[in-house]
Amino acid sequence: MSQPAQKLRLSALIALVVGSMIGGGIFSLPQNMAARAGVGAVLIGWAITAVGMLTLAFVFQTLANRKPELDSGVYAYAKAGFGDYMGFSSAWGYWISAWMGNVGYFVLLFSTLGYFFPVFGQGNTPVAIGCASLLLWAVHFLVMRGIREAAFINQITTVAKIVPLLMFIVIAVVAFKADIFTRDIWGLGNPKLGSVVDQVRHMMLVTVFVFIGIEGASVYSARAEKRADVGRATVIGFLGVLALLVLVNVLSLGIMSQPELAQLQNPSLAGVLEHIVGPWGAMLISLGLAVSLLGALLSWALLCAEILYATAQDKTMPAFLKKENANQVPVNALWLTNVMIQVFLVITLFSQSTYTTLIYLASSMILVPYLWSAAYAVLLSGRGETYEYAQRRRLQDLLIGLIALGYALWLLYAGGLKYLLLSALLYAPGVILFAQAKREQGRPLFTLIEKGIFSGVIAGAGLAAYGLYSGVLSL
Repeated sequence: MSQPAQKLRLSALIALVVGSMIGGGIFSLPQNMAARAGVGAVLIGWAITAVGMLTLAFVFQTLANRKPELDSGVYAYAKAGFGDYMGFSSAWGYWISAWMGNVGYFVLLFSTLGYFFPVFGQGNTPVAIGCASLLLWAVHFLVMRGIREAAFINQITTVAKIVPLLMFIVIAVVAFKADIFTRDIWGLGNPKLGSVVDQVRHMMLVTVFVFIGIEGASVYSARAEKRADVGRATVIGFLGVLALLVLVNVLSLGIMSQPELAQLQNPSLAGVLEHIVGPWGAMLISLGLAVSLLGALLSWALLCAEILYATAQDKTMPAFLKKENANQVPVNALWLTNVMIQVFLVITLFSQSTYTTLIYLASSMILVPYLWSAAYAVLLSGRGETYEYAQRRRLQDLLIGLIALGYALWLLYAGGLKYLLLSALLYAPGVILFAQAKREQGRPLFTLIEKGIFSGVIAGAGLAAYGLYSGVLSL
């Protein structure tokens, strides 16, 4: 950036990471987890998630330090290691995941308000979608005022939404009952949950969604005041959010039984606190959620625009997406993002998509960017690039990269065939922008290998389209 005033300090980068990860997911975590797994499987799942996501955090930290020339790392790593189409696909998938998550946040926000105002229902009634649309464009014009101004507001909302979560944790520690926590610990009393392995697999996409945003600082690497702050913000933000998530989820399982939690309406954290202290607990959590979602909407509006802007800067996306306004906000990227959110808000009205469906789809879309980032870390350390005088560190980073890659592959399996096919359906149209970018450069569209990869995407998209048409698949 040409103006120092737009540079972001460590505190702002941490707030972007934390603000992106703590959105609505943590407030719905008790029900989302209990509906899919018993206590034992939840603990195993969190252990896998902690290791997997920590290695991903280390991957982003390492790549930010060893490849400082690669800004907006989520897609840049895929492009540097595996070619233009993989880089484009990572950017495209990340962008779709980001704004799809925002659609889910809008639905959850007005579902929460539906607790007080029945006209909003589950967040997908005509009144709810109309109000969500007004809020969407209010956020749009706030972001248009400038990146740094929006980042400052995000810092305030990040602090404000953590307070009720900390209050819940303190109250839940006092109310926690070991006999409830250990009752039917493996979920054997509910055959619908399946085996422990199935329970762990089914909860994994929920854990992915609550950690989306871990890469937020790397997306803003070009705007960081100090390059080293990118890696620090990623790890600090991750560890703080991990502690909050695990405490909220595990303590809830000692307040209400798994079947009781599974029946709660989201935001289920409100129901848990209401169970402990009465109606004012639900009101406190609902207020905290409203602030949290407003902050998350702002964070993700920033991230959505930034990823398109960065990819247009190095010609991965078409040139029109790098246009900035007088406040140095990527204006065309922001417009495209929010138009897509608006379209899907309308689709939600007619398809009656729930918050859970939307977060699962958003989670599945981000798996490709995470997979290629981990694969690039393995590639870099495997061939020793940038490790000429640090062989011990090279082996350490190779091990971390392999664990992160294995975790990303496990997530693809955990997501299941349905979301893999639906992801292909959303990836396929991106070729239009990819082709335009290539045409602007006068370069051929695909390499031979990329043709094969795109053929696979088209085949998956075709199966998904047929599945939706026949009713085998649904949103």
